Formats: sequence, C-alpha cells, structure tokens
Amino acid sequence: MKWLPLIALIVGGLALVLRGEGPMIAGLSDQDFASLLIGGTLLAFIGTSVLAGYRGRLGTALKHLGVWGLVAVCLMGGYAYKAEVVEFAHRITGELMPPGETQNVEPRTAGERAVRIRRRSDGHFVARVTIGGASIPTLVDTGASTVVLRAADAKAIGLDLDKLSYTVPVQTANGLAYAAAVRLGQVAIGTISIDGVDALVARPGALKESLLGISFLRRLKSYEFSGDYLTLRG
Repeated sequence: MKWLPLIALIVGGLALVLRGEGPMIAGLSDQDFASLLIGGTLLAFIGTSVLAGYRGRLGTALKHLGVWGLVAVCLMGGYAYKAEVVEFAHRITGELMPPGETQNVEPRTAGERAVRIRRRSDGHFVARVTIGGASIPTLVDTGASTVVLRAADAKAIGLDLDKLSYTVPVQTANGLAYAAAVRLGQVAIGTISIDGVDALVARPGALKESLLGISFLRRLKSYEFSGDYLTLRG
C-alpha cells in the first residue's frame, strides 16, 4: 500500500504534462489539479504510514481515531462559539486577578480599548493608575468632581510638594479643606490612556486614598458598573 500514493502521483503528473493545451482535467485548472494531486498524495502517504503502524492493532487504531475525532469536534465547537469562550475565559481570569488589577476586554468597535476591574472586598472599586511612570492605587469615586491625589502619591509621580499652592477649597467628610490644583500629563489604566487630566493634590495626611474622579471618567467613551466589575472604555 505504501507505493500507491507514489503511483498515483506519477500517473497524475503524466496526465498533467502530456495532455497539452486540451481542456481542464476533471473540471479543474492546471493549478487546482496540481494542488489537489500533491495534497492528496501527502494525505494518502501519511494515511498508509499510519495504517502500517497500526497493523494487527485495529482496536488501538479505532480508539486513537476516536480521540482525534473528539479533539477535532472540540476545536470546531470552540471556533463556532469563540465569542462565548472568550467571555468565559475573561470571567475566570477576572475572578483570579487581585482587585485593582486591570484585565483587557474585547472591544465593541474598531480602535476602542477597554479594561475591567474587579470590586474590592469592602465593596469599592480601586483602579491601579499609572502616572509619570509610577503606579498608584486610586479609589473610583463618581462623586468626586476631579482626580484627587494623596500627598505621598503626588510625590511618587514626581510632583514637588513644596512648590504647590493649596488654595482650592474642597468639601470633605471632615469639613472644608484646601488642595493644590495641578494638571497631569498622562493618566493610564491598563491600555487606556488620557492626556492632560485636571487634578488636585491634598495636603499631607488629609486623604487616606487617592480618588479617580469625574475629570478622568468623563474623558472616557463609557464606564459601566455590572455586578462585581467595572468596565472602562476609551
């Protein structure tokens, strides 16, 4: 049997060479016929080699064939339901990642970038934000009109606290306080990046956590709270 593919290749090649300028072979053009001939020969050669290896072991051959058939069905099923598979994978990885770490999400439109953040154990959403090359945790606060940085976080991103002017009145839970107005060159969460974001810097000890407020959120395409996740699209 191992000679049959070679014989078929020789016969087909001779038919292709000797036919001259006649009509198509079996309704196929020269290129299609040659591709079919070579591909069929390779498959036949592999098939006969496999059969030769399983000679006298029909049961084993059928078992292995069933396994590979099942693998093929799973691959085709995965491709047919790839959107659902991707969403399921995102849900699993989202459960495993720590709160504040971003996870990329499938974009809805061309050019869109989207990330997802998991809720912290206390019920709040904390996003790890990159500013000036430094990564700082910020509490997502839709009630804050702007981004507000702790003094320590402002120092970590390279701001000189001694040169700041704390003249902006801010109403806090503890009463009226004053903060310094700054403009951040770039604020990034995962793959989403916003340039020129207005922010405030709180006095040392006045703020427990930096806040990611509306001055950043309004620059996004959308943000959505759904269950234990916050999805940002930009």
